[in-house]
Amino acid sequence: MSWTNAGDLRAQLRRRWERGELLRAMLTDETGFPLRLRLKGPGSSELADRFEAVRAWVADLVAVPHTRIEWREVKHRVLGAQRLPQSVWVDSLEGALALIGKRGDAARFAEILALTRSRQPTLLHWLGKRPLQAIELAADWDRLLAVVDWVVRHPRPGIYLRQVDIPGIHSKFIEAHRGVLCELLDLALPPTAVDAERVGVTRFAGRYGFREKPTHLRLRVLDARVPLLPGPTQPDMTLDAESFARLEIPVRRVFITENETNFLAFPHAPDAIVVFGAGYGWEALARAEWLARCSIHYWGDIDTHGFAILDQLRVHLDRAASFLMDRPTLMSHEALWGEEPDQIVHELPRLTAPERALFDDLRDNRIRPGLRLEQERVGFQWVRTALGRVIGRSR
Repeated sequence: MSWTNAGDLRAQLRRRWERGELLRAMLTDETGFPLRLRLKGPGSSELADRFEAVRAWVADLVAVPHTRIEWREVKHRVLGAQRLPQSVWVDSLEGALALIGKRGDAARFAEILALTRSRQPTLLHWLGKRPLQAIELAADWDRLLAVVDWVVRHPRPGIYLRQVDIPGIHSKFIEAHRGVLCELLDLALPPTAVDAERVGVTRFAGRYGFREKPTHLRLRVLDARVPLLPGPTQPDMTLDAESFARLEIPVRRVFITENETNFLAFPHAPDAIVVFGAGYGWEALARAEWLARCSIHYWGDIDTHGFAILDQLRVHLDRAASFLMDRPTLMSHEALWGEEPDQIVHELPRLTAPERALFDDLRDNRIRPGLRLEQERVGFQWVRTALGRVIGRSR
């Protein structure tokens, strides 16, 4: 039996609730009520063949609270005149909420709505888009508004989040809610107070003018003749990005590797340093203008992610060359091949022709499904030989 029952009526309203339509009606004068619900009932033949079932169906609909039924008269040749439901209506938002058991949630949303109207009316648009998320945040909404209030009064403050002084709010609260605060602050602040180029929760501080935690770069000097610090030759040191950018170091070659063991074991090389890589975070490295006089060599895994990182590095250092990310290296280490679980599939426009050919073979699984060769699996003598070729070419 496919006739609409009480559960079907409630399900129609629940879908409207889940889409945010019922709560969104609280922001506007257009509530959409009275609301006609979809109704499918018995046909003429079913009225005679299943008369008792029809009577039970009607009784079931009549018993549904907070609804109004419009009736139609049916003249049946055997049963005579009968009255059947033609349509079912819910006349008010309150009735709809009561029917699906959401009056408590709606009351919390009404409190959020009133609080927002009085303190940050520009955020009403967000409430209209995400009313169910607002209910989930009901316990924190007052504190979220307090953060928005503070930033609106102190645009681009130039301090660390830890230094924000709002009664009852710790910086960890702000950090835990950066995602929703980004959406709220983008609405509440003028465009001049938002750095639109800094996107994502990890760039929250910079987007709104807070001081960011310094990025650090780790390097080793590969030539004992290169003076850098008093004390040990060929030091292993970590600098903040600003200090790295101001280095005055007489080197001609910079190697970048993503693996710490490779970083520590990288062979000695004249006029060179090795940098412990930072994945996709190359902005800090690119601030160092002195790198323009150096040849840059990037050593990553031979897999789709390794080539994607190389491609991203070239956004900032377009002269960077790959090191040990070639087909001979891959094929010579077949016994040490591994598997890459999630491959990059989009195009990488900054690869050279040989790099792109190898990337395509890996991405399209032409050699073996999910093939990867991790950089730490490359034989050390193979590394020495490749390094010798690089040094020989640059003499």
